[in-house]
Amino acid sequence: MSAPRQLPPRVGVWLIGARGSVATTVVAGCAALTAGLRPPTGLVTETPAFAGSGLPALSSLVFGGHDTLDCPLPKRADQLAAGGVLPPGLPAAVEAELVAAEREIRPGGPLPGDTHDEEELIAAFVTDLRDFVRRQGLDRAVVVNVASTEPAPTGAALPASSLYAAAALRAGCPYINFTPSTGLHHPRLAGLAASSGLPYGGRDGKTGQTLLRSVLGPMFAQRALAVRAWSGTNLLGGGDGAALADPAAAAAKNAGKERVLADTLGTVPEGQAHIDDVPALGDWKTAWDHVAFDGFLGTRMVLQTIWQGCDSALAAPLVLDLARLLARAHERGLSGPRPELAFFFKDPVGDAPASLAEQYAELERFARRLSEEDGR
Repeated sequence: MSAPRQLPPRVGVWLIGARGSVATTVVAGCAALTAGLRPPTGLVTETPAFAGSGLPALSSLVFGGHDTLDCPLPKRADQLAAGGVLPPGLPAAVEAELVAAEREIRPGGPLPGDTHDEEELIAAFVTDLRDFVRRQGLDRAVVVNVASTEPAPTGAALPASSLYAAAALRAGCPYINFTPSTGLHHPRLAGLAASSGLPYGGRDGKTGQTLLRSVLGPMFAQRALAVRAWSGTNLLGGGDGAALADPAAAAAKNAGKERVLADTLGTVPEGQAHIDDVPALGDWKTAWDHVAFDGFLGTRMVLQTIWQGCDSALAAPLVLDLARLLARAHERGLSGPRPELAFFFKDPVGDAPASLAEQYAELERFARRLSEEDGR
């Protein structure tokens, strides 16, 4: 009598901001790739370097999440298709998967006028997560924050992103903060992070302007060219543009951009990055950089770059990459901050290099470590 066939593990991806543009693109995109409707363009974990790493299959991912908005995922996907973010016809083709994910979205918080205290909110989020894992028969779940950027906290109270982060760890879920929000970086959560025995990633996904800076910064340093000033402007719309119209939220976002320059150049050049909300752009963004630098004998020169892209389409494959990598790390019993994931973040955790090339080399080594052959 043959042994029963072992089913592949099912892995949950719990999205904070589950009805937003990025989350909707993640769910729709994963369904499209699983069905063979689209190639895995932009998905790092689908390249040959990760073939033997034992990552969960895209078809094994189950989606749910928290959100304070009430726009259903199928309707949000239609809106994104109308704006050119999703291919025409894709929302209809993956409607069943969108509906299934929508059924697993629970009310987030705190809502305006909410009288629940921190512990009550965290406990409710933990219950939602545990119910999700049990209801879906999951081996594990990874929590990913893709909600709009919040201002940096000014007092001792935990901001919303940190409430969700605390709930993730208490529920036994690895955690990723794809936003500049505080999340697990709040000092009050340091003890929980250390004692949880769970792996977690960095903060603020590196998708556009900062990705380019992490390539160009090392180039100037390695060629011994003196950067005098580095200024940038971002034009963006959508929910992120509206959120970053708040100067405090924009400051949190820009801190990561400046940190990359400081780490790669060894100094902070003159100039600032500015963010302008342009609602007409929707999910599209334009980032312009102006770099003034000195060459041989003090010859003054300038480099200018223009990056035009779609935030959701840039972020979604990285969210899938990170969820798969952290789920596998959890399966292998790895814990604590994972600096090997610096390739994906403006603000990595742990001792990580700043150059994108060095970060990718670390990520490849991590992929080999995750393989069944290498062991822990």
